[in-house]
Parts: sequence; C-alpha cells; structure tokens
Amino acid sequence: MAILAMNRTGRMPVPRRGGRHAHPRYLLSVYRVRRHDQFGEVKLMNISRRDLLRYSASVGLACLYAREPGTVLAREPHLKFPKRPMARLALTSWPFRAFMESTGNSDRDPSKPGMNVVSFAKMAIAKFGIHNINPLGAHLGSTAPRDLEAVREGVAKAGSHFVDLGLEPAKFFDPDPAVRKSAVEKGKQWIDIAAALGSPSVRQHIGNSRGVSPDVDLTAQNLGELAAYAAQRNIVVNLENDSLASEDPFFIVRVIEKAGNPYLRALPDFGNTAATGDPDYNYRGLEAMFPHAFNMTHVKRDVMKSGKVYTVDLAKVFGIAKASGYRGYYSMECESRTQDPFQGTMELVGQSLKYLS
Repeated sequence: MAILAMNRTGRMPVPRRGGRHAHPRYLLSVYRVRRHDQFGEVKLMNISRRDLLRYSASVGLACLYAREPGTVLAREPHLKFPKRPMARLALTSWPFRAFMESTGNSDRDPSKPGMNVVSFAKMAIAKFGIHNINPLGAHLGSTAPRDLEAVREGVAKAGSHFVDLGLEPAKFFDPDPAVRKSAVEKGKQWIDIAAALGSPSVRQHIGNSRGVSPDVDLTAQNLGELAAYAAQRNIVVNLENDSLASEDPFFIVRVIEKAGNPYLRALPDFGNTAATGDPDYNYRGLEAMFPHAFNMTHVKRDVMKSGKVYTVDLAKVFGIAKASGYRGYYSMECESRTQDPFQGTMELVGQSLKYLS
C-alpha cells in the first residue's frame, strides 16, 4: 500500500525539472509517492495527479493533512476519547445564552451577569466539574486570529478544552448555486476558526430555504465538499437533528451515507425530534443516527415547542447510544426556557453519570 510522502511543511514534495524551480503546472500535477516493493524496500516514484487519484481509489487511499505540519492522518478521523463517565461530559453554551457576552449574541440578557467563552469554561469546572466545552461560534467575542489564540490559551489555562463548536444554519440545498457556494465558503471559514481554537469538530446546521423541500443530493454534495476541506485539518463536521423542517434525523442519515465522507458525522440530540409529538419517531431517529456519530451528542430531557414541553426517556436514549458503540462526549443541554440553566444542568449531570456508570 502506498502513502503520501509529505515534507515538513505538510505539503507534497515534488521534483525539480528543467532548472531551479519546477514549472507551476508541474507542481500541481505531479506527486511523490512512497511505497514498499515486494521485498519490503521503500521506493519513491513520481505519478501524475490523475494516476494518483485512480490509484487512491483502487486501494482505498485517503491520507489527509493534519493540523500539525509534517504529519499524516488515516482516512478516518481520530480522537482519543476518555473512558471515565465524568470525563465524557461536556457543556454547551446554548442554555446559558442569556449570560454570554458577544456582539453576535442576540439572546444576551443585560440583567444577568455576563460571561465570555473563557469564563464559561471556568464556570463549567467550578459549578459542574466539567472540563469539556462546546460553545456556539456566535458566543465568541471576536474571530480575529490574535483573539482566537487568546481564547484557546485562556480555556486551556483554566483546565478545559474545546470538543465542538456550534455554527449558524447555512443553506446547502438552496436552488441557487450561489447561495450553496456561499454556505460552503462560510463553513470553510469556520473550519479554520475551529482549527485555531483546537476544536476537533464543528456542528454545522442545515438551514431551510422557504418553499423548497430538503434535497439529499444537493446537501450531500455541498456538505461533502465542506467535510473534505475539514478533513485536511482533521476536523469533523457534525450534523444535528435540530430543525424539524430541514434537519430530520433520517434526512441527516441519508445525507451522510450519500456523501460517504468519514469526516461528515451525525450529532444525535436526545430530544429535539421529540417535538414532533411522536416519541417513537424520536427514538427510531436516534437509533438511525448513533451509528454515524463520532464525538458528540446532546443530552436533553425536555424540549419546548410552541409552548408545549416534550419529555424524553433518558434511560432509553443512553441505552441506544451504548448499543451503537458510541464512545464520544455527552454534552449537557437543558431546556432553559422551562428551568434555571444551572439547576437543570446539575440534574442532567447527575442523571448522565448514573446511566454512564
């Protein structure tokens, strides 16, 4: 089996031809591949881009650039997950949106004390003993490189780290190609932000286009492009069953299977689909999603829709997750419209530890 031989910059080394520097077209079309011959000796050979793609398809080659220069990743995303129940818990900033200080946060309640992402990470440790956070991108005060570096360092110094970053909805199945292209390009920008923060994944929501039914092919095509970009940084793109109109669990599964990219994964939310009023549909949707989940799921006991509260059987959903072989993080996301987010989160932590132990 061949592997790509990358240099210390993480780029593909290419041979010179006809002078000091190779022709730009040659730089884009010739790759160096290292392979073992029948005697186990390492051989280097130059192959064209077309041949590389043909050969890659035949042997299942999918080595990708890592976030750290000079390293090569397998075709599957890799993340070492903790095994202790407490270490598997995470906290999302959504229930605490009224407290989050950010120019992009329209849910901020000035009557409540404010938090930025670093102080949110500190609060998660102090109040709940949780050392993993997955805040919303809208809760970042700034996306300037220097500010992102300061947030990453501040969160690490607090004893926490990012396990996911929530993004705004984008229209991946809109009939207008320009709208779809914009969704992909914006998503790529957030992939770069996630990489700067050290987050192993993003939660990309699928926005609805008025009067348009969700389209599996278009969504898979565009999210597949985004996932391919994310794979270059070993970042997973997670899809959550959130909007009943555009993020149905079975639709998400079909998109993931159609795209066929291991960096495009499911993020099962325990309760969002329960808002359909059909508990069985919610559980069947979660059974379909969990086999496609990688590093993140949202734990939720209650969900409110149009003033009505729907309750989830936590024991049943934890059982579904366990039966699927899921090994990732469980992020606490209480329904803050029906209860105090601090009290609600504390209850979810206790129940999660009970079912994970």
